[in-house]
Amino acid sequence: MAVRGPGKGSPRLTARGAATRERIVTIAADLMFRQGVAATPLDQVVDACGVSKSQLYHYFPDKDALIAGVIAMQEHLMVSAQKPQLDRVRSMRDLERWRDSLVTDLREHDPPYRCPLGSLASELSCRYDNARRSLAAVFSKWQGLLADGFIRMREGGALDPGAEPGELAVAVVAAMQGGYLLAETMQDERPFLVALDMALDHVKAHVRAPAADLTQPGK
Repeated sequence: MAVRGPGKGSPRLTARGAATRERIVTIAADLMFRQGVAATPLDQVVDACGVSKSQLYHYFPDKDALIAGVIAMQEHLMVSAQKPQLDRVRSMRDLERWRDSLVTDLREHDPPYRCPLGSLASELSCRYDNARRSLAAVFSKWQGLLADGFIRMREGGALDPGAEPGELAVAVVAAMQGGYLLAETMQDERPFLVALDMALDHVKAHVRAPAADLTQPGK
């Protein structure tokens, strides 16, 4: 199964065509999120979208291409959407604000507690290597946004010089995904909260202690 994205030679779409393509991807993503990729045949997507098969194949020549579109959409919703907030991370408080936004999003998911990207990864990664590579690139981007924040914290003196931003980012994303999985399985948000808070506690262990004020008496 070769999951493909749009190629460099893909024709430009009209505004109407782009809207139709986006609607197909949105509906397909919702179906795949709720019932799984394997359990979502193209005929069901056609019926749900109210388009003909020829229209579907105009935008997506096969299911592999549709899956690639779904992965790209979920990346935009789950990762790119967080970029503005993660780009502002320069302190633990900034990181905690990001954590709070994740908790809010967790409660608003339908169905609740599930990560769309994690769900795709658990179903596709062990069977389809191209899909795995696409999803790995998405998670690498997520980790990179966090690592950039940790680099800014380290350069600003908020983290110890020896802190490794890349490793901290992996720890946070891994804890987050494990928390999503347990929260979905138990239908309880607490595992997610505990996992993410423990990951942030790990980051806090690398927070640089304030330098002593040598101007004060007795210092």
